[in-house]
Amino acid sequence: MNTEKVTARRLTADEISGLGPQDNIFVPAGVEGLSLDCYAPAFLTAPGKDFEGGSFVAKTVFGEEVHVLPDNADEGGVWIADESGEAIEVLQGAGVLLNLALFVPNGSKESLDSLYASAREAFGAGVVQRWSEEVVAVPDVKVDLYEEPARARKGSNGQNRDRRALDIYPTRVRFLEPSDGWKFIVEPHKEIVDDTPTI
Repeated sequence: MNTEKVTARRLTADEISGLGPQDNIFVPAGVEGLSLDCYAPAFLTAPGKDFEGGSFVAKTVFGEEVHVLPDNADEGGVWIADESGEAIEVLQGAGVLLNLALFVPNGSKESLDSLYASAREAFGAGVVQRWSEEVVAVPDVKVDLYEEPARARKGSNGQNRDRRALDIYPTRVRFLEPSDGWKFIVEPHKEIVDDTPTI
């Protein structure tokens, strides 16, 4: 684990209630339900003044949601950086996890193995790993991708569509997310024909 010592002070419930989501705090670190013997940088998911008893909810910079009872001596509590405090071990980011989808034209096992070997040589054998592998035949077709409001008014004729991406491969659509309050509309690709008369 990659950690560093940070000088910090443990907060009481009253002190936490004065914090907001913009304040940097430290909470007990954990990964997928496994608690670690250190802390992680985090922020409150809601302003502390909205606290109505129970536990405070914080989200770590690693995406884990943590419920903390600050006055419980058996728990790690909530900490804030303070030069007059004590040293605690704080988990540091060691890198970035990429969920990578690759389209390999005329893909074969040999070409995938070659790609994997090249990535391991570039970044290190202990860094590049295959978490899951899905080999899917990709048809040589394209679609047009639009966004429209998720709650469109009845009788509307689709004039409020926004062309998010044009002529995209269907497999790539799975990895995109629509804007808040919008939904995707996928249609067969149509070439744009310019009928403007020319002189």
